Order: sequence, then structure tokens, then C-alpha cells
Amino acid sequence: MAIPIAYNIRNLVVRRTTTLMTALGIALTVAVLAAALAVGAGLAKAFTASGHPNHLLLLRKGSTAELISSVPIPVFKERIKLRAGIAKDEKGEPMASPETVLVINLPSVDAPDGMNLNIRGLPPAGLKLREDCTITQGRWFQQGRRELVVGSAVAKRYPDAQVGKQITFGRGKWDIVGVFDSPQMARNSEIWGDFDQISGDFNRLEAASSVLVRAQDEVALDALRNELNADPQLQVEIMTEKAYYAQQTDSGAPLEFLGIFVAVIMAVGSCFAAMNTMYAAVARRNKEIGTLRILGFSKSSILLSFFVESVLLAALGGLIGIILVLPLNGVATGIGSNLTFAEIGFELRITPGIAAFGMGFALFMGAIGGLLPASSAARKEILTALRDS
Repeated sequence: MAIPIAYNIRNLVVRRTTTLMTALGIALTVAVLAAALAVGAGLAKAFTASGHPNHLLLLRKGSTAELISSVPIPVFKERIKLRAGIAKDEKGEPMASPETVLVINLPSVDAPDGMNLNIRGLPPAGLKLREDCTITQGRWFQQGRRELVVGSAVAKRYPDAQVGKQITFGRGKWDIVGVFDSPQMARNSEIWGDFDQISGDFNRLEAASSVLVRAQDEVALDALRNELNADPQLQVEIMTEKAYYAQQTDSGAPLEFLGIFVAVIMAVGSCFAAMNTMYAAVARRNKEIGTLRILGFSKSSILLSFFVESVLLAALGGLIGIILVLPLNGVATGIGSNLTFAEIGFELRITPGIAAFGMGFALFMGAIGGLLPASSAARKEILTALRDS
């Protein structure tokens, strides 16, 4: 015969101060864990969702990022641009874009002294390769002018990167004329301008940082990649655009690891807190335990009852922890990238999976913390329990 669960709920309510304090300890542990996982989920959404499936990115051999790469413009024109398998636009021009990527420093809402941002110089083909981007404020920059458009993530976090303002880098001032938004979320952390103007300011007209090309289809993508790899004169690293963005999620790994590590340390303390709470409950309820045995409840029923009570206590803590961390969902923030040497804007994501994992973690703490006290309660003999009460 099992002890009704209402008995456990009543005991938790009666000891509400102790119950609340223990639940809050568990809640804080769950909140720290969920916040750390939200960083990883936000970065994963920003980068794994970025990149066109038929885009190939070409970097200099041995380079891991556009910022430290260099592809000569003559090589682009003679050995890359006219390759078979590259898609054509409506005018019959190859969809291949040499691009310059540089870093500038601007004050942000979190770093008034400045954070690094990527500036990307684009030729007309570069914009056509990003036709899914839309202007949400202002207009696109015009070729041949010192004009810039900023990604939506940049506009949110950088007070100087607003339409109508000017920023200074290279050889002078640049006008910000628009804000763009892309479903390829990583792009929203960049500032774009004319390739010739930006490259000219930094004396880099003879070489691009990278080349982005669009293959006609998946079959052409593989054939084009194999053909470019087989050309010994190119000396380029070739990867899909999706793969390039996906590897940037590693930037958040240390922060996520630190959060999980802190959560695990806190979990040990929370397990002991739950254990102490349940041991105290056992000590105060000797008479109840003896009475339950007289009424015919078995040792296993008592063990299960106290174990369930500990798990219920942990479930309450887990629920509070998830509620505490929910306001973080959608909060815009940024983190420095080891690949781009610039800030990556993203939003924290409290997904159903993270909430479920946090709740499961809380229940695990409750189970570990309640097992020994429940076993102690079950081992009590009837007469000993009644005499000690």
C-alpha cells in the first residue's frame, strides 16, 4: 500500500520556510545552468542558420578566417570567376564576389570604450549573393560613394551606428545610410560598404580577403569545389559558407563551459541542502513514521514517500529556476569571436529543450539529495520511532 502523495505535499506546505529556502537554492542552480545553455543555443541559432546552401567561400591556403586571408584580384578574375558551375545572374554575369573584410572599433552599449566590428566591402555581385537581406531603415549604399549600411544587430547595440550619423575609419568619414536585416543572422553583426571605396582606404585594391561564389546546384557545388581544390595555382581553402559560420559557434564554448561548471558546483551544494532538509524532516517526524508503520505501510512505501517528497521539493526549485531565467529569452548581447576578432551579436535562447534539461537536472538533484534520508526513514523500527518522538 502506497502512502498518498497528498501527505508529502502537506508536509512541504507545513514546513514552507524550509521548503522555500531549499527550493531557491535549487532554483538558482537551474537558472545558472539554463543561462549558460542559452548562450550556446543563441550562438547556434545565429550561425547554424547562416549561409546559403550553394555558397562556397574561398580563403587563402592555411587561413581560418576572412580577416587574415588574401586572395589576389588577378587570380579571382583569371582562375575563379569564369569557372563552369558558377551560377549566373539575370544579366548573365557570374555570381562571384571578391570581398574585403576589416575590423573597426566603435563604442557599444556594453563597452563605451569600444568593441571590434567587421566592415565588409562588397561589389555589386556581393549584394546579389545576399538577395535575402532587406533594408528596414534608410536605403542601400551606392557604389562609388563613402556610404555604409549596418546590420540590425549592430544598430541595436552601437549608438554611433545609426542612420544619418557618420563614423570615421580609413581615410575619413563615412555616412550611414541604412539598416539591413537578414535571415542569415550572422550577417546582422556586420557593416557593409562599397568594395572599391573600402579597399582603397586601406590600400588593398590588389587583393580581396575572400571570394564568395554561388554554385548552380548541389551537384555543381561538389564539382566546383573539387575542381578548385585540384588547381595547384590557386592555393585556396574552400569551404561552404554554412560550414564557415558554424565553426564560429566555438566562440561561446568557454562561456558555456564556465556556466555549466559553476552550475555543477552549485548542484553539489543544492544536493546537500536537500539532504539536510529531508534529514531534518525525518528527525522531526519519527512519531509519524512509527504511526505509518502501525497502520500497515511497509518500509518500501515509507522510503518511496520520503524520496518522492524530496523530488517534489526539487521540482518546485526547478520550476522557480526556469521562471527566473525566462526573461533572458530574446535578450540581445554579443561575444567576441576568435575567428573574426570582432563582436558577434546574438540573442539568448531559452528553448523548450533547455527548460526540460533544467527541470531534469533539478529532479536529479532532488533524487540524489533525498535517497539517503528516505532510506534512513525506511530503516526505522516501529518502537524506536515512537520512543524517539
